[in-house]
Amino acid sequence: MPNHEMTPESIYPPIADYAMISDCHCSALISRAGSVDWCCMPRIDDDSCFGRLLDWNKGGFCAITPTAGNYVSTRCYVTGTMILETHFKTEDGEVRLFDFFAMDRNDAIHPRYDHVRIVDGISGEMELCIEVCPRFDYGEIIPYMNRHDSGAYTATGSNKGLIIQSEVALGVEKHHDLYATFRIGAGERRRLVIQFQYPELIDDTIAHGLPELADIDGFFERTKEWWQSWAGRMKPPFALDEQTVRSTITLKALTFERTGAIAAASTTSLPEWIGGTRNWDYRYSWIRDSVFTVRALHQLGYVAEADRFHQFIQRSSAGSGDEMQIMYGVDGKRRLTEIELDWLEGYKGSKPVRIGNRAAKQSQLDVYGELVEMAWEWHASGHESDRQYWSFLTDVIDTVCKQWMTKDHGIWEVRGEQRHYVHSKAMCWVAVERGAMLAKENGFSAPLEQWITARDDIRHAIDTEGYDAERGIFVQAFGSDYLDAAVLLLPRVGFVDYKDPRMMRTVDAICRELEVDGLLLRYNSPDGLPDREGMFLPCTFWLVNCLAHQGRRDEALKYYERAVSCANDIGLFSEEFDVEGEQMLGNFPQGLTHVSQIMARLALGGVE
Repeated sequence: MPNHEMTPESIYPPIADYAMISDCHCSALISRAGSVDWCCMPRIDDDSCFGRLLDWNKGGFCAITPTAGNYVSTRCYVTGTMILETHFKTEDGEVRLFDFFAMDRNDAIHPRYDHVRIVDGISGEMELCIEVCPRFDYGEIIPYMNRHDSGAYTATGSNKGLIIQSEVALGVEKHHDLYATFRIGAGERRRLVIQFQYPELIDDTIAHGLPELADIDGFFERTKEWWQSWAGRMKPPFALDEQTVRSTITLKALTFERTGAIAAASTTSLPEWIGGTRNWDYRYSWIRDSVFTVRALHQLGYVAEADRFHQFIQRSSAGSGDEMQIMYGVDGKRRLTEIELDWLEGYKGSKPVRIGNRAAKQSQLDVYGELVEMAWEWHASGHESDRQYWSFLTDVIDTVCKQWMTKDHGIWEVRGEQRHYVHSKAMCWVAVERGAMLAKENGFSAPLEQWITARDDIRHAIDTEGYDAERGIFVQAFGSDYLDAAVLLLPRVGFVDYKDPRMMRTVDAICRELEVDGLLLRYNSPDGLPDREGMFLPCTFWLVNCLAHQGRRDEALKYYERAVSCANDIGLFSEEFDVEGEQMLGNFPQGLTHVSQIMARLALGGVE
């Protein structure tokens, strides 16, 4: 690919300008301008087909945009769905653009891989431009474009192919891009469908007949029905606000339906600070984040998601606790080699762009506790404990007994030296504590004496080495003076009561030392990485949870409202927030932020 000058930062839309659509297998990000600037098919963690989010010139896109420069754009999701509805208005007319991945109401496991774009004329008349400019393998491959007798176009290159159908006559530019302008009036409709297919199967797919574009409307109705049916099964303890419902649907959209895995986010390398190097690939399934998600969905009545994730982890880890990784590909893949894509300039010049994640090979001891805690909650909610899964959990708990005294990289995946992180140790305590409880209540065979000894030793270590007696607070790591918002999670698992004086003082210290403009930093310790990062939104929601359980409702509501204000206009959160520039940072939408918002809202109860 030829070199090009760096694109001005102002060209890139703010992260908040994007919306996600998903079929619970692949996903796309669409800007306010109606441009698909990020799309990975056939999996959420696959190579991009459209990717100018990470390089405006090389990445590729698919846009349907008014030709008039002074249009107004507003958007929303169709209620209870991941169908995006964008309204464009000019002096001459108004149109509505629908974007969605087609879903089959009877078979979500086997996706269609159809991205459907429907333009409806509402009033007057408007001229719009269609541009379809695919680039495969993260912008490195310009596909070959071919027109078929059916009128469809195909774009092929490497191991990817797209079939493009349009009711607007498209022309080919430079042999690899499609382009057209068209006018649409009130009551008229135009449809565009982009279907993923492997190149060797394209001819057979076309020969067997593509869907008539007029039948695409049926896709819309079936997709709407699928999402609204899923959302309709929600059983909250009280009436939920619109933001919490949207967060719940977003978590489902990050699920890889075929395996039950849950991706942490739909993007890679969106920076934690503009122009910085803290750019990571989050399109994988972290055990910790996924357990948080399963817990929240379970509390809202979604039981099947918990059972399927149990199965996913057991399959992916080969049923062995000491072979368990902290994350997997959404298809269960273990090897997630981190690579830097040096031909991409990165979002607003934030390099490097990375795919894969080296943290997959880190030691993060807390994930063991999260898994056993999830099994305990499954049992405590009245479900039968599976003896085969118990064999796997026994191996997990035995691994904890052997390893809890070692250092790890912690919940924040610090890439510097390992430490004795308090949160990690507390989750090791959870693993053996809950494991012993499960064994006793189910009559399962287990080395209980060994487990109970380890449990007591872990608690003693935390109480003496992870607690600053002079300040009366829990610290980040043994022998450290630094604070860490991760210790806000200790009461949730019962290691310490929310109203324990030690926890009350710890919360106050975190508010004093980690808060900036109503939001929390993750920690105040050096982490061995260059550049700054934004305020970490999940931590603020964890603070809300603590304050609510401590009876400090007014404070909790203040922090909750500040954190919720960081969502964009359609209720999507990024990972972090820049309080100086008032802009989203990090990968988007980020599941951990959404699940933390849900749990904070549930902790606040019915308070408005």
